[in-house]
Amino acid sequence: MVKLDTPYPGLLKVFVYGTLKPGEDNYDRYCAGKVVDAVSAIARGKLFALPVGYPAMAPGNSSVRGYLLSFANAKVLTDLDELEDYHPATDESENLYIRQQIEVHDLQGQSLGWAWVYLMKEELATKLGGIFLPDGWWSKL
Repeated sequence: MVKLDTPYPGLLKVFVYGTLKPGEDNYDRYCAGKVVDAVSAIARGKLFALPVGYPAMAPGNSSVRGYLLSFANAKVLTDLDELEDYHPATDESENLYIRQQIEVHDLQGQSLGWAWVYLMKEELATKLGGIFLPDGWWSKL
């Protein structure tokens, strides 16, 4: 793993693009008071708006805009796994999302290092009625 070049090294880093972004539905419950840094960021992928009211990011070569959140307590990942219906001990095919690490960049394209992200297979996003968002941004607001 690449060492993160940020003011807060050694923290849990998560790239968020949906309801966990500041101001969105799940930020207060899962992130407020736990985030020590939030930076606008971009990652490689494809973003889909799902009809259920939240997005899904799939692997791809487009840009997805979101935030790189830094947490002091790595235990928050367990809560995020629960929200995203991700079970590390379960076969990948049985999870709605897959948690993996990806490289994240600032808005000028400079690497911010690696962070966890929850990805959905594009086939599943499409099957669930996902609509591709070519600008890479989702907001319920």
